[in-house]
Amino acid sequence: MDIPGETPGAPAETVTELQVRAVPGLTGIAASEWDACATSPETLSGGDETHNPFISHAFLSSLEESGCVSRKTGWLPLHVAVEREGRLVGVAPCYLKSHSQGEYVFDHGWADAYERAGGSYYPKLQVSVPFTPVTGPRFLIAPGSDVNEAASALVAGLRALRAETKASSIHVTFMQEREWEQAGALGFLQRIDQQFHWDNAGYGTFEDFLGALASRKRKAIRRERRDALGPGITIEHVTGADLTPAHWDAFYEFYADTGARKWGRPYLNRRFFKLLGERMPERVLLVMARREGRYVAGAINLIGDVALYGRNWGCVEDHPFLHFEVCYYQAIDFAIARGLKRVEAGAQGEHKLARGYRPVLMHSAHDIADPALRRAVADYLRREREHVIEAADVLGTLTPFRRETGECPASDLPEAPPEAKASAHATQKPKEKP
Repeated sequence: MDIPGETPGAPAETVTELQVRAVPGLTGIAASEWDACATSPETLSGGDETHNPFISHAFLSSLEESGCVSRKTGWLPLHVAVEREGRLVGVAPCYLKSHSQGEYVFDHGWADAYERAGGSYYPKLQVSVPFTPVTGPRFLIAPGSDVNEAASALVAGLRALRAETKASSIHVTFMQEREWEQAGALGFLQRIDQQFHWDNAGYGTFEDFLGALASRKRKAIRRERRDALGPGITIEHVTGADLTPAHWDAFYEFYADTGARKWGRPYLNRRFFKLLGERMPERVLLVMARREGRYVAGAINLIGDVALYGRNWGCVEDHPFLHFEVCYYQAIDFAIARGLKRVEAGAQGEHKLARGYRPVLMHSAHDIADPALRRAVADYLRREREHVIEAADVLGTLTPFRRETGECPASDLPEAPPEAKASAHATQKPKEKP
């Protein structure tokens, strides 16, 4: 690709010593090189995680090799790699997309408006982990490299790839806040959203966590847990070498049923889970519910060094509160036992508040080629940011913690940026949820 020394809407950057190329699949980058970038201090300096399993070569290559990510599914891999004298300096997981499904940062309204105005919104470039609403690094920088130089070169490469593929836009989603600030300085439009995470305040047991809650909320959770297991249901945690094809078969039945009902067809296939179990079993936790000798529900989580990431759930029998038990309370139990700092339970879900999860802001950045569409989206995002921050501010006062134990107060959330001080604007989002 031709990489300009100066990119539209961004400060001039000298990148003449760097070579940038688009790589059609992870087979074109050695796993050792990719993972060195994914785990370097330069990459991870924006967060507390020392290993994010979703950006590992094993996870992303499993998506590709299973066929979940491909031209056919509308996720064509075109990873952007920056090199100096044949050595990888930085890389971004990038996909050329023909739709907006499986992203969890919704731009359907932008696409519809642009198409009605006579434009072509697709293809677009998506820098993300497919089907995964989890914050993590998106600009992966090699150890010892200059972070700003590498990020600027990656952005220049993405813009060149956008022009080469005639894509309308670049979308970097669920990125670290530091990267979000970098992207903003390089001319990207900035967007925020929210999720609900559980924080471990040094609890030794689940009862210690309950002790931090208001009495009424504590009793409600105990009742939910009791009722969930009332019909003779038992819970198993399965990870590492204990994972068997039978576990994956049972879980995939749950997942496929949920995916078919929510999206028409599941995003992930059975082969993906097989590869995941082979390549990174120590990073997988299946929480499985059994009744009368048969698995009836389950959830998959991935284990980071400091966080547990809840992903997908499903069931073949409906039982009151079983979803909360399998997805939320068992995740908290596991995090406490492992000494993990938090649980991230996926996208959306204000019902998580009552179960000890608090609002946390998510970050994405968007670069749009058409000046008219860019102006319209920029105006929309100014109003949306204010609404999201105001909503998170209110939700932060509704956590179940006793006042003296530190529920998430409004002061813990950032103020709206100066340009966002416009009238609040509520937004409706499609119901796409893991």
